[in-house]
Amino acid sequence: MKIVFNKEKYIQHLTNLFGLFLLFMMLLIFTGCQSTNSNLPSQNVISVSIIPQKYFVERLAGDHFSVNVLVQPGQSPENYEPSPAQMRAVTASSAYIQVGAPFEAVWVEKIKASNPDLLIFDSSTGIERMPLEDHFHASEETTTGSHSEKELDPHIWTSPQLVKIQSQNITDLLIQLDPAHEQDYRDNLTKFLADIDQLDQELKTEFKELTNRKFMVYHPAWGYFARDYGLEQIAIEIGGTEPSAKEMSQIINLATTDQIKVIFVQPEFSTRSAETIATEIDGKVIPISSLEYDWLENLRSIGRIIAETLVK
Repeated sequence: MKIVFNKEKYIQHLTNLFGLFLLFMMLLIFTGCQSTNSNLPSQNVISVSIIPQKYFVERLAGDHFSVNVLVQPGQSPENYEPSPAQMRAVTASSAYIQVGAPFEAVWVEKIKASNPDLLIFDSSTGIERMPLEDHFHASEETTTGSHSEKELDPHIWTSPQLVKIQSQNITDLLIQLDPAHEQDYRDNLTKFLADIDQLDQELKTEFKELTNRKFMVYHPAWGYFARDYGLEQIAIEIGGTEPSAKEMSQIINLATTDQIKVIFVQPEFSTRSAETIATEIDGKVIPISSLEYDWLENLRSIGRIIAETLVK
């Protein structure tokens, strides 16, 4: 049997195979591009300053957004500086939510310069900050630096009532970014506000019958919490400044007079001064943090701890 070689059909066959190969490669490239684009942070990531904000956004956004946090566990918002990688992550986000942390005053402008189109959102809108209460430094005849003026307290996330305002603001932002899921965000807000109201009622009950209402802390993170529940926060340091020898003596005298036996410290700060004072008053140091992730349970737990130390 004689086989006839058809050159034209052979060339056509090769052309068809080459065309299929090109089509296959184009599909691979297209799929790869889609996969890459779907992973871009700008599509579904919101950046925040501190860990409690991550909890707020995740409670309100559900699965529709993921959250990038700048200040990591063990770091302090008072003197934090983001790394270049963190700056890139923030500028690639859908939005950056401010809370009023001290480092924001410097770094927000740098974030804006890196990406002028980034939506920067202030979750504290509608909140009137109160001055930090300074029991000791203000008594000096001369003051310098941050003590020359009344600083405003940035720790608005320690107040359930103020977190309700922040939650409404964040919900408005989520709806602006993703109007298709507006009802999800409103439903999540309703549930979160109910949880906050329950926490608020528990804390009111916890502190209701107490006659001793003064508690001592190293860092003044609990001023709004104290205001909400009729307590008085006495802070050892203001503006990141360690107390002087004269101030240490005043603190010890006040603690002795008011029969304070516990000093609360945060893991982000030195405990040296607090431990010295605790030794002088025959007291103890107890760590608490305003920067834990599970904000509801953290405030519930801290409320119990503070109440227990105030019972005599």
